[in-house]
Amino acid sequence: MADLPTHTIVFEILTRLPAKDLGRSKSVCKQWYALLSTQDFVRIHCSRSVVSSNQRVLLIDDITCSVRPIISNNNDYGPSSIVTFPFHHQNNDVSILSHLNGLLCVCLNHTYELLLWNPTTTAFKCLSTPDSHGFYINNLDAIGLYVDADDDYKVLHIKRRSGVLGVYVYSREVDSWRNIPFITRQEYLSPHFNWSAGTFCGGTLYFTVCECWIGGTNVVICFDVNSEQFKEISFPPVPSNGMVQGVLVNVKNVLHMFASTDMFEMTIDLWTLQGDYWIKVLSCPPIPPISLSLWCDITHYVTNGNWFVMTKLGKLFTIEMDMKPFECFYPVSWFRGFKGAVFVQTIVSPSI
Repeated sequence: MADLPTHTIVFEILTRLPAKDLGRSKSVCKQWYALLSTQDFVRIHCSRSVVSSNQRVLLIDDITCSVRPIISNNNDYGPSSIVTFPFHHQNNDVSILSHLNGLLCVCLNHTYELLLWNPTTTAFKCLSTPDSHGFYINNLDAIGLYVDADDDYKVLHIKRRSGVLGVYVYSREVDSWRNIPFITRQEYLSPHFNWSAGTFCGGTLYFTVCECWIGGTNVVICFDVNSEQFKEISFPPVPSNGMVQGVLVNVKNVLHMFASTDMFEMTIDLWTLQGDYWIKVLSCPPIPPISLSLWCDITHYVTNGNWFVMTKLGKLFTIEMDMKPFECFYPVSWFRGFKGAVFVQTIVSPSI
């Protein structure tokens, strides 16, 4: 240990500090400020922050926005901290569309503007431009947040406007939008198809695209973030004679899907993607009908092997993966995160 350079020792210690403490550490001296501002430091600190103790739940209602720690042993929240939005809004009209490494991509519903926001550091960046880029319309658009091989955080925005589809990528590095081609079937432009938010996993963004009626087409659209090429893969082989929904989750860089079928005798299976094919992992017994107000969103995977499930009313549940089959489970719906999201506390900045 005595042979290690002081810089290395400091680096190893500081990259293990909680994100909140690093803000104070920057004021210690100029050398620390410079060190903590480098992309290498931010990247390594982020990789070491993806642990259950750093996971927080952000909840937004009509009056307040709060952040709460998660108490894993009883599946409940800790004391809440009120968060003040650092940007202009009207009556908390903020929708959370995607999250990655502590950054949230949000939409201001009264102006349709997109923003990147780190609720831990309070830093934010408006992505909307005078030439109409960065404006989001619910039920027509889809958003995916990702990081490419050059460590550049980007936003993929799929826009459907009057039968015309445009695909745009925002780069944090160059602070601008650009158009890219979308090569797949044109029928997905129709408003009859519901696009999920993008799930980033293994260098690819995945979207579920589902036709909005019983027996309709259900596919997964894959976007390779480095080649910027799209391709289509099938849904898991679930019965197509009823309502089908799929929720994608990244588990240790392997894509999983909770696929639910029917509404009155709902069944839910957990699938994992291997190559371009789905392998069933777990099944749960049929679930009796329950009130739509209790429907849940699969929001996050926990490092202790469980899954977070959040009800529309903001209550948190977990699924213990050693339960085969599940003793109890709630139906799932599309993850949009309109009432909240589970995120990791980091110092990743929304701008360079």
